[in-house]
Amino acid sequence: MHWVGTWSSAQQLTEPANRPPAPGLSESTLRQIVCVSQGGARLRVRFSNEYGDAPIAVRAARVARSIGGSRIDPGTDTELTFEGRASTTVPAGADLLSDSLDYALPPLARVAVSVAFGETPKAVTGHPGSRTTSYLQIGEGAHMDALGSASTTEHWYFLAGIDVLADSSSAAVVTLGDSITDGRGSTTDGCDRWPDALARRLRENAATSAVAVLNQGIGGNAVLSGGLGPPARQRFSRDVLAPSGVRWAVVLEGVNDIGASHDLSVVGNLIDAYRGFIELAHRRDVRVYGAPILPFGGSQYDSVEHEAARQELNRFIRTSGAFDAVIDFDAAVRDPRRPSWLLAEYDSGDHLHLNAAGYRAMAAAIDLTLFSQ
Repeated sequence: MHWVGTWSSAQQLTEPANRPPAPGLSESTLRQIVCVSQGGARLRVRFSNEYGDAPIAVRAARVARSIGGSRIDPGTDTELTFEGRASTTVPAGADLLSDSLDYALPPLARVAVSVAFGETPKAVTGHPGSRTTSYLQIGEGAHMDALGSASTTEHWYFLAGIDVLADSSSAAVVTLGDSITDGRGSTTDGCDRWPDALARRLRENAATSAVAVLNQGIGGNAVLSGGLGPPARQRFSRDVLAPSGVRWAVVLEGVNDIGASHDLSVVGNLIDAYRGFIELAHRRDVRVYGAPILPFGGSQYDSVEHEAARQELNRFIRTSGAFDAVIDFDAAVRDPRRPSWLLAEYDSGDHLHLNAAGYRAMAAAIDLTLFSQ
């Protein structure tokens, strides 16, 4: 038996526009809903204060099955403890794992993690692109069946991961990316990003039913520098290699670097970064699958120079042999009549991000035998 991540979110310093709404986190209860991939009979939860400027005071924390909105199934509601205590403090700059607990967690379940806070930092660690509604109510309500007077927000705060105890056949694939992996254009509360659709396909396929999916996309993220959140080159070890039970990684990132570039030198720098990812991963026996950059014709990034950079980078991904395999999302979602554009039926409207149908098409294009190797 070993620990395997069943859900994750890549952490960053929350921008001012995405900070918690009133009444704020301090002296309030936050209920966050997540869609896990693998199930198990024992779990633990990770909280992060990586970017905090003060400790997080946790007065109570609980896990339960979500049954819609802020409501939980009371028969599944269970207390989380920390070194045997119901309350704890997460120091500034640190992560904290709960104690493990017996818990019947079905695969592909929607899980509510409820935390009653004392004082919290002004600098909030979190994941703005949750595409999922969270519920925030003043006072201690972690045990409540529903938070009837809660404010809502489509962000996650402090919640970094859930692990399950699984047998040796279980392992996780990490999807490293930007807003396309984070799911911009997907349905709020729909759990229909492409990693979600991949998790369902893996579960339905007997040979890969024990493979979990960890989504480590960050909207606006870049590989090299700039963008939102720590660049992928900086966060690769944290987000790809550190989670429990990782055996594979899918890298779909670089469009924001191309979009911010002024010449083709960005391609060489991205290739160097990819080679670095592969080297680090192989040292840990993690296989790395490369994905060509998707079309962005008609978007804010559309230009002759940027399309030339995309094509050159995609040639490297497809033909260099540097990656252990290639997952060609580009071929799956481009318009065959205009290959530099997304197929209209998959376009969310901004010609850069996909809709739920497009994300399903991406997941459907993945050869599942890659995750039985």
